[in-house]
Amino acid sequence: MNSEIRIVIADDHPIVRQGLRQIIEIEPQMKIVGEAGDGNAALAMIEELQPDVAILDVDMPHQDGFEVARRLLAARSATKIIFLTIHREAAMFHAALELGARGYVLKDSAIDDIVAAINETNAGGNFTSLPMSSYILKRGSSNQFPDSQPPGLEQLTPTERRILKLLAEYKTNKEIAGELSVSPRTVETHRARICQKLNLSGSHALMKFALQFKSLL
Repeated sequence: MNSEIRIVIADDHPIVRQGLRQIIEIEPQMKIVGEAGDGNAALAMIEELQPDVAILDVDMPHQDGFEVARRLLAARSATKIIFLTIHREAAMFHAALELGARGYVLKDSAIDDIVAAINETNAGGNFTSLPMSSYILKRGSSNQFPDSQPPGLEQLTPTERRILKLLAEYKTNKEIAGELSVSPRTVETHRARICQKLNLSGSHALMKFALQFKSLL
């Protein structure tokens, strides 16, 4: 039986991919079968190569790591997902778990953690960087269940709040457009207005907000 662990790495920073490769290739039982610099390429590569483990950066162009994982989950992919990220927010961590991630590795812990994360997840277990585990325990569930309404939320229209709620359910623009019976371009316009009202910069900040305050939507 072949015990080799086949791995795909996806990160938009070549230096990060190079660093991971240098760490992983020391391990004789691990083989990197592909690298991707954006979400679209990562999804296509994982679907084609069907690796044992995929290491996904959360923040990538075209599709972020969460969207790639959501599509793999919907396709019932057997590839085990490890998120590699700078994000320590409880909402992001729990969102990763909901998407079926087996590993959550902080980038500043990757040198020490990535090999253990690959071995553990490939064996059917779960792995979380120790700094993240300690952070979650200290913060508890405060980020999941906020007790006060954030500034700007009251300015949103019912449609804008619904879009936020659908984003927190990992819906794509196309899926949201279908539910609202509008065009994807209209959804983009709504998203831009939501960002303006909430003083958010970019789609990733919008997604973080939706996840953090989904209990208030």
